[in-house]
Amino acid sequence: MKTAKTGHFEGAARSLAGVGLFAKLGEGARKAIETRCRWRTYETGQTIIDRDSEDSDVYFLVAGRARVVVYSQSGREVGFDEIGPGTCVGELAAIDGEPRSASVVAIGPALFAVLGREAFLDTLVANPPAQLALLRQLARLVRHATSRIVELSTLGAHNRVYAEILRLATTNAAGRTAIRPIPAHGEIAARVSTTRETVARVFSDLARKKVVVREKGELAVLAPERLREMVNEFRQA
Repeated sequence: MKTAKTGHFEGAARSLAGVGLFAKLGEGARKAIETRCRWRTYETGQTIIDRDSEDSDVYFLVAGRARVVVYSQSGREVGFDEIGPGTCVGELAAIDGEPRSASVVAIGPALFAVLGREAFLDTLVANPPAQLALLRQLARLVRHATSRIVELSTLGAHNRVYAEILRLATTNAAGRTAIRPIPAHGEIAARVSTTRETVARVFSDLARKKVVVREKGELAVLAPERLREMVNEFRQA
């Protein structure tokens, strides 16, 4: 598999200390897992996992960001999730031995620790806290997928964009709700199964209504409660 030629992570610590799956393990157990990992770096836009491929390695994101996507026969991208440091991908194929269910693409320089299927399963058997962490991760995936299915089945395109803005936004200690950095229209469109043009119209409409505003590299959500109300308006029959 092709890896990045950049030096973004030269000298970076090859450590799983920040990976959620291993958060409850002792240092000795975690370091034993690290010795079984292969370390790979990827450039922006580079494919990390190919959908339908037969490999079953598990990838732990140590630094950078990546997007989980599938592509339609026409080449249209449908985004499922955006992941950051501490998360893992590829665990489904490792568990059931089936082909990959989605592709994973780097959206910036990324550093991964890669663990083979047998080593991953051995790790789970030997470390019950990691088993529980994985079960909780899979439960979150099911809940997220259920929420997305409901939205696609009951909400119009505009309402799905509203919901995605709320999902991406975070609130700081001062009570300010915003998305940092501002996502591209195409990214939002891929995540909610609509077009860039629709997303652009929604953003313009929300700005005109003073629900959101662009400032200093972020999209500030000025009226999150109003946006929540708008999500549930005009549901499809």
